[in-house]
Amino acid sequence: MKTALPHFSGKLLILPAFTAVIAALASAAGVQAQAADAAKDFPTRPIRMIVPFPPGGSNDILGRFMAQKLTERLGQQTVVDNRGGADGIIGTDIAARAAPDGYTLLIVSTSYSMNPAIHKLPYDPLKSLVPVALIGTGPNLLATTPSVPANSVKELIALAKARPGHLRYASSGIGGFNHFGGELFKSLAGIDMVHVPYKGGGPAMIDVMSGQVEVLVSTLIQALPHIRSGKLKALGVGSAKRMPTLPNVPTIAETIPGYDGSIWWGILAPAGLPAAVLTKLNTEIGIILRDPESAKRLAAEAAEPVIAPPAAFGKIITSDIAKWNRIAKEAGITAH
Repeated sequence: MKTALPHFSGKLLILPAFTAVIAALASAAGVQAQAADAAKDFPTRPIRMIVPFPPGGSNDILGRFMAQKLTERLGQQTVVDNRGGADGIIGTDIAARAAPDGYTLLIVSTSYSMNPAIHKLPYDPLKSLVPVALIGTGPNLLATTPSVPANSVKELIALAKARPGHLRYASSGIGGFNHFGGELFKSLAGIDMVHVPYKGGGPAMIDVMSGQVEVLVSTLIQALPHIRSGKLKALGVGSAKRMPTLPNVPTIAETIPGYDGSIWWGILAPAGLPAAVLTKLNTEIGIILRDPESAKRLAAEAAEPVIAPPAAFGKIITSDIAKWNRIAKEAGITAH
């Protein structure tokens, strides 16, 4: 039995299936053109920058700085929205559920890649949000209330060994960057200090300055003004080299070889963000970070600007999640 072929009369013959393909391609081209136009005009209304921690912490400090600069660059207000709680999980979940249109951004730090190691998350850290841009890096800090009779990392270790379990150290929360940094310090120094978690770096720092808790593990960017004012006593920084902002404060690694307390900060957005909007945001943030005045401001806050494409930032997050999962298991760090 022969299959009847469409009769060709010399005119262009368009089969139904081919018609559907052409329509789909035309539709896709139209969507891409609309997306490009939207990116060109973006933003047309205010942007919300979610900070998943209370005011006063490093995420808040850098979030407000970036919000101000984005407002200047984009011509629309970027409003900071502090949504602290649960080690940054509450604010992160709010961002993950927001519309992927570029009008909701989230500032995160290394703790974002630590949370999966000890928490059951309501979002997927690798799929629910997309990397937009790195902002910078900086070290953590080991400091005490001024009345503690220790003026160096070595003296603090000796004091802790003389009175096991007596000293307490405050951090921004269970499972956060400062908690991991504190537990790493305890492990390498062979000491016993009691962890006192807070709902953010600001509240933790306030209690150490007032003498309610003896020791603080914090980010240098957050604690620097209070070190300069004498309300906190800096013993060591977690960077590989001494910081220009505190040249007389040794690195923790000078006393405990191998200690690394480096932190990064970056901006994420809800998954599904149009590629053109993502590119525009990454480009604008890069311009901000290349500005010598921005670099000077970040350096004054003990942070170093880092410019990277979204894919490179994504690789850092993926690698860190695997690393902190391994460290949490080895150190027995849990959320309880």
